[in-house]
Amino acid sequence: MCEMLGISARRRRNANATLREFFARAERHPHGWGLARFRNDVAPIIEKEPVKATESEALRHVLDETIDDPTILAHVRFATVGTMDYANCHPFTATDNSGRVWTLVHNGTIFNGIELNEYIGIQFGETDSERVLLHLVAMIDKAQIRKGCPLDEKERFDVLSAAIADLSNGNKLNLLAYDGEVMYAHTNFRDSLHFLKEDGAATLSTNPLSRGDWKPVPFTRLVAIKDGEFVREGTPHGNEYIHNPEDYRLVYMNFARL
Repeated sequence: MCEMLGISARRRRNANATLREFFARAERHPHGWGLARFRNDVAPIIEKEPVKATESEALRHVLDETIDDPTILAHVRFATVGTMDYANCHPFTATDNSGRVWTLVHNGTIFNGIELNEYIGIQFGETDSERVLLHLVAMIDKAQIRKGCPLDEKERFDVLSAAIADLSNGNKLNLLAYDGEVMYAHTNFRDSLHFLKEDGAATLSTNPLSRGDWKPVPFTRLVAIKDGEFVREGTPHGNEYIHNPEDYRLVYMNFARL
């Protein structure tokens, strides 16, 4: 499976050591890496490559510079759906009809997602992860059309919480997303997303990093993090994903058209 990392902080702080430790996990996730950095009122800086992170000259140069952006998303990929290609590397971005840019990284697989099929012809790559983002942004767009204006922070959370609860039924749906103001986190696969709170920052990682008192992210519900603080928590939906090798066999066969 893939691994993902998110940082939400009140102020700038050096993240290089955290990122180096995270990207070292590419030895077990060799099919690409990605990094998104965010600053207030500036489009995200996204760098990604279909190369093992530990063998990437581009990533080495990125990490030679100080990275202190208050919000960061990172990902190392182990491909289940989609070839080893730039367009299939996380993070993915999409813009809603109010002009808000959404960015997502995903650790999981969609086994039961007929509602995502409509995005196959418009996505840039081949992954179910990109389709998840397009679906979530489409739900935001529909809610904004109904309201007649952009959603506020609570309304955005409520739309995402309901959409993710529906989509998590029968699917492994661990994700981190950022809407330019708020980071969202969701896990429904036990013991596969953790967080560390320290020094005005929240760091989220698929597996704990080496330092600090890591705790599990609240399970089977959406949570929102802003400026290093957990600010919202949705209602538990109960759609826990239990690993089943047969699910993956069918996905591989379908992708290979066997």
